[in-house]
Amino acid sequence: MQGLKEARELYLNHGAEMIHRLFPEYEGRIAVGLAGHGSECFGFDDEQSRDHDFPIGFCLWLDDETDREIGVELSRAYRSLPIKSAEARSAMAESNRGVCRISDFYRRYTGAPGAPEELLHWLSLPSYALAEATNGEVWRDDLGLFTAIREKLLHAMPEDVRLKKLAARAIEMAQTGQYNYPRMIKRGEYGAAMLCLSRFVNAACEGIYLLNRRHMPYYKWQLRAMEGLEKMAYMKEALEFLLTAENDAEGSKLKELVIEDICKEFIINLKRQRLSDGGWDYLEPHAFEIIKRIENRELRAMHIAEG
Repeated sequence: MQGLKEARELYLNHGAEMIHRLFPEYEGRIAVGLAGHGSECFGFDDEQSRDHDFPIGFCLWLDDETDREIGVELSRAYRSLPIKSAEARSAMAESNRGVCRISDFYRRYTGAPGAPEELLHWLSLPSYALAEATNGEVWRDDLGLFTAIREKLLHAMPEDVRLKKLAARAIEMAQTGQYNYPRMIKRGEYGAAMLCLSRFVNAACEGIYLLNRRHMPYYKWQLRAMEGLEKMAYMKEALEFLLTAENDAEGSKLKELVIEDICKEFIINLKRQRLSDGGWDYLEPHAFEIIKRIENRELRAMHIAEG
């Protein structure tokens, strides 16, 4: 059984009854679900995930007032539930299960008690943080406070921010994949060539998520999560090929062709969203076309690679 389903059953079989019995007057003020860091929150966990750093449990999210009134007592009651977790071996494995203020949960990922209010704040947030803040499931939220912030993070990124991030990914794809990878191969700088490929794949992945208006998860899951995207999910196999195929002379030539195919598909999707109308095969001029569509002067004036 995967962790998300296991957590939901724990809540339904034990947690809901505990809340109803001990905190009946607060039952409608407690948001419940599972979200945050951890493979189980993305639904990607398996048996190997359970060898360490795999907390079983669910989240109880409270507004600040409710936390002041019952936070300590609710935490104590939560710890009495029949919960077993794998041994924690990583310093980064702090559990986000149990009682948590809504403001603290979102502050962990956005640096604020909710969704960003300013364009530069949105621009500064890494995609994986937004993905972790909005993954998993919410099973109860009568007040709607937790879900309202979640929906903003999922769907309310300003278009100018998305365009700035897209332009930065497009310029990096051009520089690392189309320009520098073949040059490093010709020079015999094979380590540098592999670094170019890695950066190209990462930029292409995030660019594809941005074209889908989705947040790209932690690097370990960014390729796997592409399978659920509406646009360009078919690029996953080509991107994996760049990372795993042989790097001999024949393999390098084939990778150059694959890079161009990926960039061609990326350009096609830019044009479908009317973000560029140029006829270039090289991605760099398309990145500058994207910039022209940004309305905010401050974002438009930033360096092309920022974002």
